[in-house]
Amino acid sequence: MSTKMSSPARLYRKLEGLFSVFKPSGIHWKLVRDTIEANLLKEINAAPSPAPKLEVNFQALPSGESGTTKELIMAATQLPVLSASPQVRGPRYRTLKVGVGHRLDAFSSGVLVLGVGQANRALAEFYSSPVTRDYTLEGEFGMATDDFSYTGRIIERTTFDHITLEKLEKILAMIQGGHQKALITYSGVDLQSQEAYELAVHGMLQPHSKSPPILTGLRCIHFQPPHFTLEAQCVNETQRYLRKLIHEVGLELRSSAVCRGVRRIRDGPFGLQEALTRQHWTASDIRRGIKVHRSMLKAFSKVSDSTRAEKAQSKQRYQKTGTADDSTANITATTPKHLHSATEEAAENVSP
Repeated sequence: MSTKMSSPARLYRKLEGLFSVFKPSGIHWKLVRDTIEANLLKEINAAPSPAPKLEVNFQALPSGESGTTKELIMAATQLPVLSASPQVRGPRYRTLKVGVGHRLDAFSSGVLVLGVGQANRALAEFYSSPVTRDYTLEGEFGMATDDFSYTGRIIERTTFDHITLEKLEKILAMIQGGHQKALITYSGVDLQSQEAYELAVHGMLQPHSKSPPILTGLRCIHFQPPHFTLEAQCVNETQRYLRKLIHEVGLELRSSAVCRGVRRIRDGPFGLQEALTRQHWTASDIRRGIKVHRSMLKAFSKVSDSTRAEKAQSKQRYQKTGTADDSTANITATTPKHLHSATEEAAENVSP
């Protein structure tokens, strides 16, 4: 690579973009950000600098004539500008703005999205609308703690022999049904309208940014009592809320449960496979990550634009008809009758 291609300024510009890393459990997101910032600054400033600028100086030089007294003459010479030398002014880049997307607390792991430089604007725009995130939640039946995690103070121990996979799946369906109603409520459409039905069928319902945490999907992917693992898709969530969800699942099963781990496996278009692990938090790997995610974000943006267009068309169709089709308008008809009261209560109890 030539000096021009690897100059600090050029390398800095190539690092402006969005990328994702894997945040390990037990590490605060601020430490991850600061570590990446320090690594990038070190590599940027270590890149070969362009040749120093030259300026014309006049120096007194001997004339070279023989004699007892040597005559001096003023000669023009070109010398490097020392004030521009890194040895004089220090590193060219002392700070680097690295922004963080939807954060992960110290006890959670998984995909963490970051932006460098001007890309922080794109980061803010990306999260300006609700973004669905996927998690795996590891739980353990038989005890409850004061902070819903296995490291908290134990406040209760219970039996769990009566819990079966079928019972667990029924509770998960009940919880998801309640959140489905909450999703319609916070999306700003009429629950009994044709518009709500069409948006729900096509999976285009989205809550507003200030809605409480909403689960758009919830299922069990591993069950071996007392241990179990859930996969959740959610919007506007916090990791504490997800740990509390494990606790509430235990209560609904007439037992108790604690969360042993929260891992984010997807944040919008940013997946776990593309997330850079700690040994790859370098300028070269981050540049490659930015290129990969740039194409992914373009595709994600096209899908989002298409979704908004379809939503607008659906709304226009509803406004033209004025009334909903009796055969399809009632969204709650998709929920079993014996779960109606439970889902309504769950929708009311959705809280941060």
